[in-house]
Amino acid sequence: MTPSFAQEKLLRAPYLQPRSGTDEPLIVLCSFLSRADNTPLQERRRGDGHMLDAQGQVIADPAVDPAANAFEGNPNLNFEKWGEYWRKVHGVRFTYVEEPDDRSLERLQRYDQLHRVAAGPTESSTPPYAAPIDDDGRLFPTVVGHIAPYRRPRWDGIAYLNFAGPEDIAAALANKRVRSKILPEDQAIFRDIGPVLSRQYILLPSASGNDAITLVKTHVRRPDSSRAEFQRWWLQEHADTVLAQPDTPRLVKRYVQLHNIGPTETGQPFFHPETSGIDGVTLMAFASMNDLEDFLLTNSQRVIADSEATMTAAGSTEYWTALGFVLVNRIAPEQVSRRTQVGA
Repeated sequence: MTPSFAQEKLLRAPYLQPRSGTDEPLIVLCSFLSRADNTPLQERRRGDGHMLDAQGQVIADPAVDPAANAFEGNPNLNFEKWGEYWRKVHGVRFTYVEEPDDRSLERLQRYDQLHRVAAGPTESSTPPYAAPIDDDGRLFPTVVGHIAPYRRPRWDGIAYLNFAGPEDIAAALANKRVRSKILPEDQAIFRDIGPVLSRQYILLPSASGNDAITLVKTHVRRPDSSRAEFQRWWLQEHADTVLAQPDTPRLVKRYVQLHNIGPTETGQPFFHPETSGIDGVTLMAFASMNDLEDFLLTNSQRVIADSEATMTAAGSTEYWTALGFVLVNRIAPEQVSRRTQVGA
């Protein structure tokens, strides 16, 4: 029997006619993802029901027998295959509508996949980069014994889904197609999914809507501050600081704040034990990796980091670099968001 394939329907310009954005903040489901790999459980969390064997059963310990992994049993191929599959197969499955009267996907305003790039800057390895040298300032003749341990960020990517309001999330994600075919796929290809239900504020809109490189940064407030206090400061005072820096308009193509409005208690929808403590996520886009590296070397970035340090818990900020793929975008051009917090 000859296999058949569902060809991807492109849901972005120039393949559809977008509509202009407004200043109303959208609701974003920002889901942090980790790939289904054989990392020991004590090193990386595994979500309930995730990591399956060839029989569709949950693998008790993914480190015991890597070959049992139904997604990819060869650890040397796992990371590459995961990135390819997530974009080229899962992306197609997620946006494929089987029934002609199914309009649920029309509720999804934008869907990006942000794939973490190991070679990009992180908070533990950021420009200016450095190579080890001896006491005389010379390179060692061998790298053996001088290779620093790799510090892997907590997550491997983000699924970034934009909606007009919370009710659209249920309409798009709770329909039969997603529940019966996409969620079971998630359990096989993702080790864990950590959602952050957010209100999005666009401070610097993208001119193109498809910027190549994104710096993803998570923020956790100081213990003596409430989430509302932190977010109020972040949206007003800190945003003004970022926008006032001379290198922001020169190098940054898009600047977005995602304010966590999700649950903080176990059992509530979208609660996750690791991401519920995140108060906000910064998405800062760049045209190239070099532009991001150059930005991190500027005095502007030092001013921004100093500002963040005044209201965030010490040692809590994590950032990493992602390659962006826009699968759905019904909004162009986007507009600067109105900076009015709900309840403020």
